[in-house]
Amino acid sequence: MNYTKQFRIVPGSDFQLKKLDPGDSGKHGKKSARKRLAELHERMDELQFRLYSEQQRSVLICLQALDAGGKDGVVRHVISSMNPQGCHVVGFKQPSAEELAHDFLWRIEAATPRRGTVTIFNRSHYEDVLIVRVHDLVPKKVWSKRYEQINDFERRLHENGTQILKFFLHISKEEQLERFKDRLDDPTRHWKISEADYSERKYWSDYEAAFQDAISKCNTEQAPWFVIPSDHKWFRNLAISEIIVETMEELDFKLPPASVDIAAIRGKYHEAVGRSVAEQ
Repeated sequence: MNYTKQFRIVPGSDFQLKKLDPGDSGKHGKKSARKRLAELHERMDELQFRLYSEQQRSVLICLQALDAGGKDGVVRHVISSMNPQGCHVVGFKQPSAEELAHDFLWRIEAATPRRGTVTIFNRSHYEDVLIVRVHDLVPKKVWSKRYEQINDFERRLHENGTQILKFFLHISKEEQLERFKDRLDDPTRHWKISEADYSERKYWSDYEAAFQDAISKCNTEQAPWFVIPSDHKWFRNLAISEIIVETMEELDFKLPPASVDIAAIRGKYHEAVGRSVAEQ
């Protein structure tokens, strides 16, 4: 199954978020998905090694979702297969006073990946056309201009060697409530509970409209959006892993040539082995 093609929102298409099924689980079952996921994680590790070795390009993965949508789960079960030396996760919370004193992309710019690395945004610059819009934190005349500013920002990143993948983890309102219950029932997750989890549910349709516009207006060939059915966590992880691996394979990272004379170094190695044997 080509999940890249299935879940990518085609730029300029008549995309309707409400028409997409968050409970879709494709043709895989849990057992076959686990086996395939293990294969994908092994391949993802290999591809990240090539990216890190090449030191020419980078990958930026943006995760967006409603509360309990699974952003942390993706980081834990998908991104954790990468070597931490070349992988960095950035979580964007409520902006600080210092960050608010700059334009909304200021704090984002500083967190973008350097060459040879993968960066994951757990929430991202899209918060400034989502929660800001839903809660009227800035006037419409301000946030409505940000879609084009985001497009310009992402285009510049792409032109300078950063591949961008943006995932909206699509869950149903019923599934969200079930996950809130799981947090209540599990003492180890009580720290994740807040009153806002429930109070925000009354803005569900407002958030849907905001995500609809963000995905429609900021969906380009260079920085595509993928809407991932996420009611089933195992399928969410599988689909995102498939898309990341396929994208990184298409980038065709090249291992750099040796910076030393391999034949000469090999000769020194054999000399060292010979001396070691003679000394025994």
